[in-house]
Amino acid sequence: MAELRCVQLSTEKVTSSVYILGTELCLDIHGAAPRTATSFEIWASQGLNIYKIKGQMTKSKVCCHDSKWLLDKSVKFRATMDAPSNQVDDEKIRVLYYEGKGNVPIAKAILHITGIEMSLDADTNRSGTVTKGGKQKDQWTWGPDGKGAILLVNCDRDNPKDEKEDNKDIKLTSKEDLQDMSRMILTTQGPNEVFANYQLTLHISKADCDKVGVFYSKSKKEKKYYKHVLGSEKISYHVKRKPCQVESVFYVEGLKFPDIDFSGLVTFHASLLEPVKKEVLQTSIFTDTLVFRVAPWIMTPNTLQPITVYVCSVEGNKEFVEHIKKLATKAGCKFIISPEEKNRGDRWIQDEMEFGYVQAPHKTFPVVFDSPRNRELDYFPFKKVLGPDFGYVKRELSSNASPSSLDSFGNLEVSPPVNAKSKEYPLGRILIGSSFPSSKNAPMSKLVKDFLHSQVVQSPIELYTDWLNVGHVDEFLSFVPAPDRKGFRLLLASPSACFKLLKEKVEEGHGEAKMPGGIEFQKGDRQPRPISEILADGFIRKWNDHCQRCINWNKGILKEELGLEEEDIIEIPQLFHPYLALLENSITLEVNASAEAYFPDMVNMIVLGKHLGIPKPFGPIIDGQCCLEKEVRRLLEPLGLSCNFVDDYGTYYLNLGDVHCGTNVRRKPFSFQWWNMRP
Repeated sequence: MAELRCVQLSTEKVTSSVYILGTELCLDIHGAAPRTATSFEIWASQGLNIYKIKGQMTKSKVCCHDSKWLLDKSVKFRATMDAPSNQVDDEKIRVLYYEGKGNVPIAKAILHITGIEMSLDADTNRSGTVTKGGKQKDQWTWGPDGKGAILLVNCDRDNPKDEKEDNKDIKLTSKEDLQDMSRMILTTQGPNEVFANYQLTLHISKADCDKVGVFYSKSKKEKKYYKHVLGSEKISYHVKRKPCQVESVFYVEGLKFPDIDFSGLVTFHASLLEPVKKEVLQTSIFTDTLVFRVAPWIMTPNTLQPITVYVCSVEGNKEFVEHIKKLATKAGCKFIISPEEKNRGDRWIQDEMEFGYVQAPHKTFPVVFDSPRNRELDYFPFKKVLGPDFGYVKRELSSNASPSSLDSFGNLEVSPPVNAKSKEYPLGRILIGSSFPSSKNAPMSKLVKDFLHSQVVQSPIELYTDWLNVGHVDEFLSFVPAPDRKGFRLLLASPSACFKLLKEKVEEGHGEAKMPGGIEFQKGDRQPRPISEILADGFIRKWNDHCQRCINWNKGILKEELGLEEEDIIEIPQLFHPYLALLENSITLEVNASAEAYFPDMVNMIVLGKHLGIPKPFGPIIDGQCCLEKEVRRLLEPLGLSCNFVDDYGTYYLNLGDVHCGTNVRRKPFSFQWWNMRP
């Protein structure tokens, strides 16, 4: 509905008013009428449209010449214009008042109108270009038919000489920085005198001034520059329009991601303020409102195309690094190594950071989410990943809070797109490991969980993981691409599947085959055991039955929340043992005990398209090959996947992690645009 402003006519003097295109001007004809007047005649110049409003519903255009109307308060008149004025007061309305049946007017009211165009616009149609004169700009709606402008958090660093992200200062040092911002255009047309006398103001609320920054394109001595005009405590800006200037171009950057205290919506207003005497507050005769939504941070699942693989070089892992490099080369990925002198011996690059991206119709760029674990790799995301068109975000815990193991990002995964409980999740759902409600273990910090939930588009699911010693979701699940069904399979670690496989091998006469197998152990290491002995070990059986119950609990959650069926899940053979039970098997099973992988955890893999880097399990050697490797190939190769087993035993497994923990992958964004979903 067009904005409505009322103008009071006067029979004592000629009045003037400014009209803004796209609005309606209510004519207060009755207020100016003499007490004895019973009818009136209205005349309007050619550039005006006059409408009669009867009741709530009826609106009709009227011919203003030679027409008399009864002074009926239930009938209202409104004026509009189709084009801005060429001169001040060039459109006129005259009202003649009559008494009884007389033909001689008893009073006359004259109104001069100057029409101007004024509009604050952005890319509300989400086409990549500014939409002029868009409707309902003060609202933001989701879905393929939705409307509303989008803003990126300008969290990259386009100028390598800068020490922080581009949104952490109020200067603009490179033209590349402008490409990360959304254009906002204030259009003004009409006689220059109007804009010289009235004040144009662009303004935001106090609550939004730390959420956005605005730069204004200006010229000085024929040199163009960009002035910071809004944000960082600045809530209003007086726009000084040059004579005949039609467009004032602003560039808007996001300063903050959506979070628990910020919905992601920011509102801009452009107001035309009436000229008044000094020391009197100015009043707005028109305000145009525009709403942006700050784009969320979006994670990428294993099913998306890999672009770059990251790994740390540490003492003793040269062969591991070479194996991962060959795998990355097969998958067509860039390969980046953090050298030991830089990573300071911290090999767990998956725990340090998670890759995602931000997207607007005009621009998409990757953003690394730095975990609050703050160990030796802490510098890496900020110093080595942040850069031109590569953003950075972190949620830093307070000085008196310590991160738990669950704050590491091996505990942060995302599913491929799914449909569940009559709802579509075209960008998948985030999975995080959490503590059992009665557990005394520290959960993932509220700060990180609030951030993830506030992005809205990947509705997080909490799983029960504190039955594990490290407690990360990547210890018992992974996703791999598949050519059928939902386009992927969920892989779950399965003690039941492992016991079943080992039992089959014993029944085939291979009970003396040992596990771990195919590896030389030093004196004092945990020694291999015949699989018949492992199967007969009541403690191992009891412990893994407990682990299987924990996995089944999570499996039920995943089936319900991701809309999965049994055919969408593949159980990967895996055994667990209690924490610190590497050398003995006589430990009493305690309620609070936590689990570690009995052999390298095969679901803790790196997925590079069809190429899988799977921890080499060193299972029983039967007929010249590892029966665990053979079983995994049988399960996964029919999906078109290539199983590459990577030896991480001494460098990662014995340090309580595996291949996925020691690698990280940046992937292509989704082809689906987040604003087209319905959260």
